[in-house]
Amino acid sequence: MIRLIFLIAYMWGIGQMEDIKRVFCYHGAEHKVINTFEANIELTPESAKKFSLEHPRCGTAFLLIVVLFSVLLFTALGPMSLLWRLVSRILLLPVLAGVAYEYLQWTAKNLHRPFVRMLVKPNLALQRLTTNEPSLDILEVSIAAFNAMRELEEA
Repeated sequence: MIRLIFLIAYMWGIGQMEDIKRVFCYHGAEHKVINTFEANIELTPESAKKFSLEHPRCGTAFLLIVVLFSVLLFTALGPMSLLWRLVSRILLLPVLAGVAYEYLQWTAKNLHRPFVRMLVKPNLALQRLTTNEPSLDILEVSIAAFNAMRELEEA
């Protein structure tokens, strides 16, 4: 639980820095653009502005899931010597990341279920710390980056 508290406190703390506030505006713009695209709405700053800052497949949610799953797994493994704790964390980190990724994908595909919507509430709530409302010019930049990415994928 201390890890979880540190993660949340860290995200809140860096969010108080002026430069990071701007970065979090770009993060919010990314979510708005993806939400607009997934709704099949024309990508304009004005249309994207209307969408949510939250997104179910966000990297912030991924971090939260990794921390929560690691707490569960390493608690279940019980007490270990310092060497085995280090080794287990190094060896199991890719497994935890893989399970967290699959969980995130599963929840995104099943958001129509009330139970899943309840499960993702902490993920969406944490995103309030890492996203800020973007201006129209930041949304323009995000749309340009998104369109460039799509062109590269299609090439």
